[in-house]
Amino acid sequence: MSGIAQDFRYAFRQLQRSPEFTAVAVITLTLGIGANTVIYSVRACRTSPRAALQELG
Repeated sequence: MSGIAQDFRYAFRQLQRSPEFTAVAVITLTLGIGANTVIYSVRACRTSPRAALQELG
């Protein structure tokens, strides 16, 4: 378990050393997670039974 803690401390130190890389990585992850959320939310709304019933009625 202490190995995982050391890995996290090392990763945090490295991210502090290059704030530009950290910013790009965070922005990329944010955009990717947001895009996936939107895509699957739209897909779920289109394929939900309630949406199908609204189309019929």
